[in-house]
Amino acid sequence: MDLLPSVGKRHRVPYFALVPAIVVAVLVLGGIALRTTLQIEKARQQTVFDATLTLANERVDRLDKLIIAQDNVVAAHVDVANLSVIARRWLPTAARETPTVRAILVLDMDHEAHDVLAFASRGASGREDDAFRKLLLARLLPQMNFSGDATELRHLHHVIDQQSLLVSYWEREHLGRRFLVVAWHEVPRLVHEVMPRLFRDLDREKSRMNVIDEEGRIVYGPPIIGGEFTVGRPFPTTLYNWRLQMALTTAEELGEKVERQRLIEILMVGFSALVALAGLAIVVLASVNERRLAALKSDFVANVSHELKTPLSLVRMFGELLLGDRVPNDAKRRQYLQIIVSESERLTALIENVLDFARVERGKAAYEFARGSVAEVATHAVDMYRYRAEREEMTVELTIAEGLPEALIDARALELAIVNLLDNALKYAKDGGRVEVAVEAEGGGGRFSELARPAGRVAIRVSDRGPGIDPDEQKHIFERFARGRRASERQVRGSGIGLALVKHIAESHGGSVRVESPLTEDGRGSAFVVSLPALEPDREAPERAARSTPSTADAASGAGVT
Repeated sequence: MDLLPSVGKRHRVPYFALVPAIVVAVLVLGGIALRTTLQIEKARQQTVFDATLTLANERVDRLDKLIIAQDNVVAAHVDVANLSVIARRWLPTAARETPTVRAILVLDMDHEAHDVLAFASRGASGREDDAFRKLLLARLLPQMNFSGDATELRHLHHVIDQQSLLVSYWEREHLGRRFLVVAWHEVPRLVHEVMPRLFRDLDREKSRMNVIDEEGRIVYGPPIIGGEFTVGRPFPTTLYNWRLQMALTTAEELGEKVERQRLIEILMVGFSALVALAGLAIVVLASVNERRLAALKSDFVANVSHELKTPLSLVRMFGELLLGDRVPNDAKRRQYLQIIVSESERLTALIENVLDFARVERGKAAYEFARGSVAEVATHAVDMYRYRAEREEMTVELTIAEGLPEALIDARALELAIVNLLDNALKYAKDGGRVEVAVEAEGGGGRFSELARPAGRVAIRVSDRGPGIDPDEQKHIFERFARGRRASERQVRGSGIGLALVKHIAESHGGSVRVESPLTEDGRGSAFVVSLPALEPDREAPERAARSTPSTADAASGAGVT
């Protein structure tokens, strides 16, 4: 596998990307400086125009939003299921909530005649209301747009007999019938009452504003005289045949604003330069980190290869002895077979550990959680390692506290985590002679999911009497491929992924893992603690046990090495 050339190529990629990035940054900085120096007047004019346009847009949107807000109030009052209550709902608050709405009409859209099914008006003259109803049916209705989603709020701004009319309309359905809701806005009230109140904050000394109709006649405001730019903006959705005109009569403040903008751009040049330098530093640091990770991965491959080679060599050697019938007696035959089985289990454990780590790296690790006993999982894991401990003349002691609550666990994954901790203890703490495993309760609450109702925590503590872990290494040992200094000094082989797997499994269970070291005054001993959120007692368990026949099933287990 051509690993090193591909790694080198990946390391060269940031540098190839950095050169054009620096060139682009220099061109951008030069362009900004050149534009600021040579086009300051153009920038000032553009700023005046932009300010005028922004102010005009704000005034236009303000009136549009006010009319649409009144339409929404009307929509809230109109209930097509009960047309008789429209007037009773709307009229008491109409003057305050919908000051420009003169009348509300509901038409039947399923008949050609479009009968008016409901009519509520604030007007004092019934003659004007009747005239508007006739005008609506005869001349306004054919001008309305019902394409697309007819339930959308739409507006019709139309001039009939030199009278400007504005209506809002939308369709509603009820029990298979289609209704058209129409709100009639009084345009004179909009011009003489709403616009003066809406635009009274305008500074007359610095700007001029008016509203003109479709023929260019002023309907509101004074004529505009002076001003460097005059900008006209139509009302987008309501009075769309009218235009609002805006002009700024002084540009001194805007000139000062341009100067401030020039200063800001100069500061941006400096800031961009700092960003470019910071980007360069980040790229260099990323490259250094990538090289370090590549070195760790190389060590990982070498370590795993060695870990695979050792059990394979032993299996092959003793298999050849058995195959050649070179075993002196049955006791030796049994010993060789036991070694083959033991090394096969070790090999299987290592492969499963690597596969589990690969699934974690790809984000495809899946767990099957169920209510279970943490103590039972710990017991099974310890039993798996008793033979190896006896062979290496070590003792594994298991202590289980009484009355431990259950937890929401994946038994196979949790067993894998405990096995990894045991394997580390047996490898690094041989001179300690003893490994202690304790399953106990911890105080405090835990969190996992809506399925888990926490009732304290259950902790699995794996302690040894080994050389301990330096304080400055304790925060790094749970990282992938990381191995402690003492592991290298003692030439203890490992893949560097076991503790990373333990951390991932613990956190996936809603828990955590920590290390406590040293445990003695002479700086020896380490304890790894996996803390999991516990569940409240299952009060229905005795009843289910009484109704069913007990059955046992051995959980699938996997062992791993680090």
